[in-house]
Amino acid sequence: MAADASAVLPDAFAVLQPGPLLQLCGGSIEVTVAPQAGGRIAQIHREGMEQLAGFDQTNASLIGWGFYPLLPWAGRVRRGAFEFEGRHYQLPVNMSPHSIHGVGFAMAWEVELHDGRCLELALELPEDARWPFGGSAHQRMELTPDRLRLELSVRAGSRAMPATIGWHPWFRKPKRLSFSPSAIYPRDLEGIATLPLAEPPAGPWDDCFANSEAVGLDYEDRRLRLRSDCAHWVVYDYPPGATCVEPQSGPPDAFNIEPLVLRPGQALTRWFELEWAAV
Repeated sequence: MAADASAVLPDAFAVLQPGPLLQLCGGSIEVTVAPQAGGRIAQIHREGMEQLAGFDQTNASLIGWGFYPLLPWAGRVRRGAFEFEGRHYQLPVNMSPHSIHGVGFAMAWEVELHDGRCLELALELPEDARWPFGGSAHQRMELTPDRLRLELSVRAGSRAMPATIGWHPWFRKPKRLSFSPSAIYPRDLEGIATLPLAEPPAGPWDDCFANSEAVGLDYEDRRLRLRSDCAHWVVYDYPPGATCVEPQSGPPDAFNIEPLVLRPGQALTRWFELEWAAV
């Protein structure tokens, strides 16, 4: 029997085309969403100016453009391996030697609601080699004249499962990042977050932090304020053209260091709000 191609987790650097696009419009903000490309936001325009590092010929990889959901895990799972309820699990490795960012950002999402300022997307999680537990996920995006509010949830199906969720936006490089975390998860030689927590060093960063405060991105003519009920924030600001600020419900490799378990039918939900203001 031929292998089921849909059961393969694509390489994180494989090309992902945006596919058909949907629009949300509110005041000076326009949000373009690509449901078939991982249910991601392909671009945000404010007063005609692009806010994200979007898809183009030089920036086309699955992992590298737009603003996508992370689930049912966020960040790296060390070598794709973890223990759950006394059993060993091995996830597909999609950014060698680790498994990164879950399955949702690589799958097509179904549109449940689209009315111009609000969009709801749904996803049935696989129950195969990509993710053995099944379950489902839901996104809601709601746009007002000066802010975008996102809600993301994952729900266990008939089986208990571990879960971590979050978002991965590729923001255009700001003039200044305002970020004052309380602690950092130090990375080891494999680039994986570890415990115990430590004092945050000076940037640049590619790290996960404990943080409960709003994060600010300052540009020439605007300030973008980021808030979430997530207590874990990953900041990646090495690239010259972009800065990623990623609120998450748990740290990278949470399945191994800080697991959260969903019982059958139980859901994990978080929100993320972006607010624009003049400088």
